[in-house]
Amino acid sequence: MPRAIWSGSISFGLVNVPVKLYSAVKRKDVQFHQFDKSGNRIHNKRVSEKSGREVDYDDIVKGYELSKGEHVLIEPGELEAYRPESTRTVDISDFVDLAEIDPIFYDHTYYLAPDGKPAHKPYALLLEAMQKKGRVAIGTVVIRTKQYLAAVRPFDGALALSTMLFADEIVPVSEVVDKVEASVSDRELKVAAQIIDSLTSEWEPDRYHDTYREEVLGLIKKKAKGQEVVVEEPEEEKQAEVLDLMAALEASLADAKGGSRPKSGSSRRSGPAAKKASKRATKSTTKKKAPASGRKSA
Repeated sequence: MPRAIWSGSISFGLVNVPVKLYSAVKRKDVQFHQFDKSGNRIHNKRVSEKSGREVDYDDIVKGYELSKGEHVLIEPGELEAYRPESTRTVDISDFVDLAEIDPIFYDHTYYLAPDGKPAHKPYALLLEAMQKKGRVAIGTVVIRTKQYLAAVRPFDGALALSTMLFADEIVPVSEVVDKVEASVSDRELKVAAQIIDSLTSEWEPDRYHDTYREEVLGLIKKKAKGQEVVVEEPEEEKQAEVLDLMAALEASLADAKGGSRPKSGSSRRSGPAAKKASKRATKSTTKKKAPASGRKSA
């Protein structure tokens, strides 16, 4: 059983549900340490920019950059007065429709488990009531020393809590994306909708895999066994310039109808119909094949 990272209660109205919080996510990124080329481990040190000497952790203070080269230094004790009060409650203030929350607001997800037998009934009551109404509870919670906006929702027969970003942490679209000024024809829209329909399926998360991580772990296993690893140069291929949007749509539709659904991480193979249609959509591109070469592992 995983170790709970927080225990407290969910408070809505005058009802309190004792709960424990467990992480619902286990990152599986491949982690590497740093070595020099002779195989000696490299460690990062905190070094003073002025003296070049290593600084003890206890002698380090925080600094906030006002402008380039200008900082305000803050002592650890000065922040203590502003830390959020360490409560043991998820204070629910609102219930909203799940569809109203855009995924951009979600940060990290946890599981909430009832803390002890007496908590099972109020836990089940909240869970079933939220399922029946189709609502998500919005509130605040302090985990360790940070206050979070949080969404509590039914998930696979239990309650899940997702920490959320505050509204002012979301970058407005207008700051990044210019106003889209283009019109599409009814025919283009119809074919695009057909492509979407042909690729529509049930959500099956097990279909998708981190193929990069799997291949890197395969490489590590080979090298750990002392096997020779040869790295081939990838082919250099220029990006095709789309000249005819409608022809590209028709080629995509032919590909979607004629080909089988690809595995996650793999590229879709174009069938004969799609290749024929794509010739009308793009300029011919020159593929420059790299000379066959290999590099043995160290």
